Amino acid sequence: RKTATFYGKVLKKTTDLKTDACVASSGPVPAHIRHALNMVHPEVIAKYYGCGLVVPECMEACQVLDLGSGSGRDCYMLSKLVGEKGNVTGIDMTEKLLEVARTYTDYHTQAFGYKAPNIRFVQGYLEALNEAGIEGSAYDICISNGAVNLCPDKKPVLQEAYRVLKEGGELYFSDVYSSGRLTEEIRNSNVLWGECLSGALWWEDLMQLAEEVGFSPPRFVSGAAIKVFNKEMQDILGDFKFLSATYRLFKVPRGAGKPREVVYQGGITGMEESFSLDSQYTFKVNEVVEVDGDVAEILTRSRFSDKFTMLPPGGPSQTCGASPKVRSTV
Repeated sequence: RKTATFYGKVLKKTTDLKTDACVASSGPVPAHIRHALNMVHPEVIAKYYGCGLVVPECMEACQVLDLGSGSGRDCYMLSKLVGEKGNVTGIDMTEKLLEVARTYTDYHTQAFGYKAPNIRFVQGYLEALNEAGIEGSAYDICISNGAVNLCPDKKPVLQEAYRVLKEGGELYFSDVYSSGRLTEEIRNSNVLWGECLSGALWWEDLMQLAEEVGFSPPRFVSGAAIKVFNKEMQDILGDFKFLSATYRLFKVPRGAGKPREVVYQGGITGMEESFSLDSQYTFKVNEVVEVDGDVAEILTRSRFSDKFTMLPPGGPSQTCGASPKVRSTV
């Protein structure tokens, strides 16, 4: 595949990139995540080409699959965050990056003080996880950091992620989105592909694909506009705009929930006083928040269920997409 060639041979380090689509965002990083990142070996970090920091909350003892793990930076960070009782699997199609990742397994096992590795790396394609030996209904969380756009056909990727997740599991991923469906010229550009732009998905198509696969409606977490530094690339791209965005998709029944009032009880590492599910919902400890039916299903059926109290139904309903209503229980 041209992507494997680009990342394995053309790109040697992140400074070779001609846009900021495939590099990390510069937002604030919680202390416990920053600590885990600081423990990752420098060579692993140097080969990092993600488009954001992909770290969902409440990860202790979880089974995690990293789709497009590359050099393993996110995997090793997550290995620390899930702890010895958790497990992390990284899958990537680029053997040269997997070689980097595998080289430092023992290093990180010792650095984290683990008796045995809680991490493994496998070669394979995101559209065919089964062929790489990735079992169904085995993972609490799938993450992906700038890799889904490198797959020409996005639907099989989402289907496979859905298959391998447990009920209530989550696909939490950062990727590149476009302001419209891209032209053939852009989609066929080798350099733009490696820069994470040719494969960018129109954000409205993500909504449609998620529904077709069976996920609950995608929850928008955060995003930032992408800058293109190269004049030749700017000419090819024309008026198209690009966004690096993080979404979370849950494997819960779609449209089955009713609006509910919920109370966050705390207990999520780094989010002890306040937890943001997405750009719409932020929950403060002991504060009653009215949520729509989709969020009610997520909070009831996912790993967050023991962090929330669901108040008895019967209160006023809320239209999906409306601003949350809040009141304090204190």
